[in-house]
Amino acid sequence: MAIAAPAVDVIEYEPGKPPAKAIDPVTARVIAGALDSIALEIGHKLTRMSYSSIIRESEDFGAALLDVNGRQICECALSTPLQLGPIPGYMQGIFRLFKERGDRFEEGDVIIHNSPYHGASHGPDVGFCVPIFAQGELVGFSFTTAHHLDIGSMSPGSCGIVDAVDAYAEGIQLKAIKCYERGHRNEAVWRMLRDNIRASDMVVGDMGAQVAACQIGAQRYVELLEQYGRETVEAATEELMNYSERMMRQQIEALPDGRYSAEGHIDGFAEDPDPSKRDQVIKVTVTVDGGTMTVDLTGTAPQVADRAINMPFVGTVDIAIYVTLRSILLDQATHEYVPQNSGIVRPIRIVAERGSLANPTFPSATIARFCAGNIVADTLMRALAPICPDRVAAGMANMKVIAYSGVVDQNYWVYMDITEGAYGGRLGKDGVDAVDVLYANTRNNPIEDIEAHYPLRISRYELRTDKSGAGKWRGGNGSIRDMQFQGRAHMSLEGDGHRHPPMGAFGGYDGAPGDVVLISDGKEQHLPSKFQSKWAEAGDIIRTVSPCGGGYGDPLERDPQKVLDDVLDEMISVESARTLYGVVVDLESKTIDHRASQELRAAMSKQAVAGKA
Repeated sequence: MAIAAPAVDVIEYEPGKPPAKAIDPVTARVIAGALDSIALEIGHKLTRMSYSSIIRESEDFGAALLDVNGRQICECALSTPLQLGPIPGYMQGIFRLFKERGDRFEEGDVIIHNSPYHGASHGPDVGFCVPIFAQGELVGFSFTTAHHLDIGSMSPGSCGIVDAVDAYAEGIQLKAIKCYERGHRNEAVWRMLRDNIRASDMVVGDMGAQVAACQIGAQRYVELLEQYGRETVEAATEELMNYSERMMRQQIEALPDGRYSAEGHIDGFAEDPDPSKRDQVIKVTVTVDGGTMTVDLTGTAPQVADRAINMPFVGTVDIAIYVTLRSILLDQATHEYVPQNSGIVRPIRIVAERGSLANPTFPSATIARFCAGNIVADTLMRALAPICPDRVAAGMANMKVIAYSGVVDQNYWVYMDITEGAYGGRLGKDGVDAVDVLYANTRNNPIEDIEAHYPLRISRYELRTDKSGAGKWRGGNGSIRDMQFQGRAHMSLEGDGHRHPPMGAFGGYDGAPGDVVLISDGKEQHLPSKFQSKWAEAGDIIRTVSPCGGGYGDPLERDPQKVLDDVLDEMISVESARTLYGVVVDLESKTIDHRASQELRAAMSKQAVAGKA
């Protein structure tokens, strides 16, 4: 009997059409600048009004304007791709739900939405949408998203809820609910939020900031329409989307047609006896065909129904792919300015099997989706390495995120802390040390802010040394962070990269895996990269150790002066300089023995050739 092929879902967009009204490029560019200014103002308003450090300091938010069809026309450059990118998906999910219910947008409405199966990235990233009306007619939408530090899940904090059995265990489900209706605040919705969210003053305060920022965006967009006329503004936004589409197609057309594949792996749940829940494969096949690129994730591991590492197809997987391709093909450091809008993704087609990690089915949990999503992006880069060797990086080092929480005087405090990863080396440059990688891209939260607001103390925070992948351009160093508890507290962790180190590229060496260590009464306990609901006592320390990026190119070709600099900066040891790079360093005189180094490198090269024979 023939076995039916698995069902697949596809994300693809129709090519753009010429605007209804002809518009000159100067006017279009002036309007583009005005739109960018509006989006930037929305972002500034949100960060200045927010209560939590995750928005105020880390800038884990998104802000954008969309046209009446839900296409993104501009975005705030302050924020992170994983908040900005999904906004059109949020909007399409709201459209879908409104159509099912027979709802309609009315002036004065504000819609709250967080469903990962209706476009949201994951439940804690709550979106607020303000429909924009001009002269009584719907003309677009002002939208913000932000990560919230609790949404009423099975354990405190909106991350590290990795043992969630389904989407309901991850927190409150908000599916296109009107929290303002015709300008009137829906008090029942806001009471429900306060009654179901820990640290509700902070979280609901952040939500109020999102609403106010959206309303500012709507007001500014109406002012723009009044200044230039709706017909002109809409012609400009259409042309800007078409321009972004053309620029992306040109870059894809410059690549050789063909199919290119790579595989990556995530840790999964190392301590689970079920082998299907650890070391899951992420498979990416890229097909270049003229000006169109298809990214196919067929072969990626099946979804894990009762663990929260599944990735929403729309909202996470698509964004991991879009931001990677934008970074590779339209790098702003080397390419002319290209507006970020919905036109830029039109040449990209994405395919994934339904029921896989990359396309889970409801109600599978998704809250820790970033762990696998970064591996999707990393694997996509390796698939493209043969045809874009000058534009990709070696393996990146994934991040860790911990939710800390406790109760003081019957009130919850909740804090989310990020241990940064690092980038792999790339042509001409070493990997970037200790940063949030790929589509996360949030900012570091200052120690002073943490210690001023929470019963936590950071007793150690430094770069890892002697662990980055060796290469002509070495991998970036991850960080080590010791968090000491001042009282009894609860913690949950999501992360990756303990079992599969970042891979080297073009002869570079692999980076180092990460670690997590709980130190209590002087005893160290090594923990997996994902755990939920562990308790710590006053004086205990949790040490998060991020992986280090892979190296790019043959280490024996690295500039000896750079090797010396790394030794003097304590990035690598004298021994590693000799054994990995073939550079003999005299630490006392801080110099290189060039003759000994030449002889050593010649011997190491000869040995390497013999080993390959």
